Amino acid sequence: MMPNTCLSLFSPAKINLFLHITGKRADGYHNLQTVFRLLDWGDQLDFALTSHTFNPHQAIDDDNLPLTLDSNVAVTDNLADNLITKAAIALLEHIKANAHQVGTLPDTLPVIAVKLNKQIPAGAGLGGGSSNAATTLIALNQLWGSHLEDRSFNEAVEIVDLIKIGATVGADVPIFIFGQDAIAEGIGEQLTAIDLPYQHFLLLHPDAHASTQGLFQHPSLRRDMPSIATADIAASQADYLDGLQLPYCNVFEPVVTDLVPQIADALHYLKQLQPVTGSSARMTGTGSCVYLPIPADKLEAVRQHVIYTSPPPCGYVFTQSLSG
Repeated sequence: MMPNTCLSLFSPAKINLFLHITGKRADGYHNLQTVFRLLDWGDQLDFALTSHTFNPHQAIDDDNLPLTLDSNVAVTDNLADNLITKAAIALLEHIKANAHQVGTLPDTLPVIAVKLNKQIPAGAGLGGGSSNAATTLIALNQLWGSHLEDRSFNEAVEIVDLIKIGATVGADVPIFIFGQDAIAEGIGEQLTAIDLPYQHFLLLHPDAHASTQGLFQHPSLRRDMPSIATADIAASQADYLDGLQLPYCNVFEPVVTDLVPQIADALHYLKQLQPVTGSSARMTGTGSCVYLPIPADKLEAVRQHVIYTSPPPCGYVFTQSLSG
């Protein structure tokens, strides 16, 4: 079978159905508990082998980049700073460090041409950059895998190791490699699959956000939520799926809405729809996106309200879960 020379992959957005901090780790990171829900809305990434090559054994710099990136929106000024490039470098480093298991890198590898069609807004808590990084890891693992020496199969790295590589690139990267709704713990890399019913959502994405680093340092942020057993999270979906009942919450929401009026306004808009939907509006991640689950039998009424009666104060998207 001929190896792939190009791939076109969907790069989904995610939402957090709730988000807790249960403590601070010795390494300075925070332990989290959340349920990630993947959405049937996101970016599109196309990957193609080119005739150009780079040396994977040399330092990656402007003269020795593993990929090119063409995007419909502005990306980082320095390509090496982009999460897509960082994902590629992390994959190469893993292969070099584990050559006895995954195969030996040749002296040259083909440069990958990446085309990004970006729909997920940046800084929205929807995991756009992390999703792109994960999609890149999946694609390059296939495209470069067949070029490794001493191998008889295409993909270089097993999925469990790809998730570990993803965690070194960003805390939200593993869920997109995992590729299904999941309970997440640790810094987000400890994933347990969870079966959730199909849902519709209205997402609002204000053009404003707060610094994630600043939020983690904010004195009002609650960092001591009681840890909930994984089995109990799986068994209590009714408390966070459509409605949001204590103890489930997003600990960042009160901090962010105090700091950023545009996000508070967007959340207020959604809360005015709660009597219609019977569900709970909430924020995903550290914002800026807020969303409202919508029962299927209320979807048309909400659409009519949003489109014709009272348009939202910012950009919006109607979408649905990727699975269910």
